[in-house]
Amino acid sequence: MTSFAPEAALNAFLTLEHLSVEFRTRHGIVSAVNDISLSLARGETLGIVGESGSGKSVTSYALLGLLDRAGRVTEGSAVYSGISLIPASESTMRDIRGREISMIFQNPRAALNPIRTVGKQIQDVLLQHAQCTRQTARRRAIEALENVRIRDPHQRVDAYPFELSGGMCQRVVIAMALACKPRILIADEPTTGLDVTTQRAVMALVCELTREHGMATILITHDLGLAGEYCDRVSIMQKGRIVESGSARQIFHRPSHAYTRKLVKATPHAAENVRDLLPDDEKSPLPPIGLDDVRPRRPLLEIQELRRHFAGKRSWTDVLACRPATVFEAVKGISLEIWPGESVGLVGESGCGKSTTSSMIMRLLDPTDGAIRFKGQDITLINRQAFVHHAMRRSLQMVFQDPTDSLNPRFSAADSIADPLRRLMGMSHRDTIAARVAQLADMVGLPQDLLTRLPHQLSGGQKARVGIARAIASEPDLLILDEPTAALDVSVQAIVLNLLVDLRARTGMAYLFVSHDLEVVRLLCDRVIVMRSGEIVEHGPTTQVLNQPSHPYTCELLAAAPRPPIEAHVEPEFSHD
Repeated sequence: MTSFAPEAALNAFLTLEHLSVEFRTRHGIVSAVNDISLSLARGETLGIVGESGSGKSVTSYALLGLLDRAGRVTEGSAVYSGISLIPASESTMRDIRGREISMIFQNPRAALNPIRTVGKQIQDVLLQHAQCTRQTARRRAIEALENVRIRDPHQRVDAYPFELSGGMCQRVVIAMALACKPRILIADEPTTGLDVTTQRAVMALVCELTREHGMATILITHDLGLAGEYCDRVSIMQKGRIVESGSARQIFHRPSHAYTRKLVKATPHAAENVRDLLPDDEKSPLPPIGLDDVRPRRPLLEIQELRRHFAGKRSWTDVLACRPATVFEAVKGISLEIWPGESVGLVGESGCGKSTTSSMIMRLLDPTDGAIRFKGQDITLINRQAFVHHAMRRSLQMVFQDPTDSLNPRFSAADSIADPLRRLMGMSHRDTIAARVAQLADMVGLPQDLLTRLPHQLSGGQKARVGIARAIASEPDLLILDEPTAALDVSVQAIVLNLLVDLRARTGMAYLFVSHDLEVVRLLCDRVIVMRSGEIVEHGPTTQVLNQPSHPYTCELLAAAPRPPIEAHVEPEFSHD
């Protein structure tokens, strides 16, 4: 049984006592939360940290009355400001949710209505709780978008979720949660899809509201670094139980539980290399990366003056006045190169053009201008639809950011991995394909008994491994990795990063690693390219760029990265030229 923290319980206005939650499944009863007790005081930020499946989100759903029909609270209580939340009528909970206790959900696209503009959805929340009138609702929605640093909020207010990036959708969900200035904010992985500068801006906004309005925050996260910087207290959850609680500094400096020590070790901020993220009994020597001392005659990938423009929306006024649509420059004449066997990091905030650049390299988008030379051939001259079946396609593969959305829900893990073998490698014999799929599964550490499972039957880390196995099935020369570890637990992230290092050493693949996480880039990449507003503002060797940045924007990115209280952490030496 977990006891309350005395200093928080004295003035707590949310308490959970001996809460237990179970789910009824086809295979029997599954216990998701086991006898946990928590307290939250006014103005306090409590971090709940643990891996996927530990019960973090289920705890928040239980106290808000959002459990699905298969779930039920078997014992315990949740009391908010004298109101018992378990059990409470749906009408009572509907009044409390959003106005008194608000939640930022983990999957922003699932939380947003795809057929309503984001502005209308924010207005719905404000009107539901009488926070504005219909005449002022639009203005308040624009203000909410401004508060979470969305550019051009007057235009974005009329956008639909599918027109926004994942990071932008995340900010919209945060704006909805903060619109009514609730007394308690439950933030379930609120910064997963955000770059470090937006992450800091959003967390600073939450902290400011916490101070100004006496609001309290529960931060649910797998990022121990984020919890360490922004939380007053941290509770560590494992398998439905709280195994350790304490101040952030205590958790980082003197963790008492073995599971907490494992999480702290897997946090990349103090690691010198990717092997430092693993438990001592799982370590092995780092493999040498086979880069030739003599550079080849030509780069593997060479981009010259690449540009991509998008036409904006035309209003009825523009149409009547015969005004052309505005043009948005997503990528503004960038040039870069990647050499065989090299790992290059591409970093920058959401909307800077990283994903657009990756999509053009993969020939998922046509460039407006410029050249993309892969193995000496300008692949922009190949029709985009024809490139899918081109011989060059097998040498260029991608691991997508969301492993769930990038996998066919009707394909088993084996089918997903086998798909490029059939389409790109020309394999047709069933036994040959099965043998190669088994080999690829072993390469990425995916157990053979999981190959028959569908995506919804796999964990996030397992789906990420399927995505990597599928991408390397055609033995590519260049692998583009778009935030492959963004949504993974730190311990799973450590395993995937080590897997990528081992694969690169074994196969000689080159990587273009697109990421928000500068610490992960530091561990994985030889060079770093920094993008801002569609332009490259700085590039060079990783140690040089991250330890002695020359551009103010790079300094801003480094300063915005979470700084957990780890004694071994060394601050970068900023130099402003």
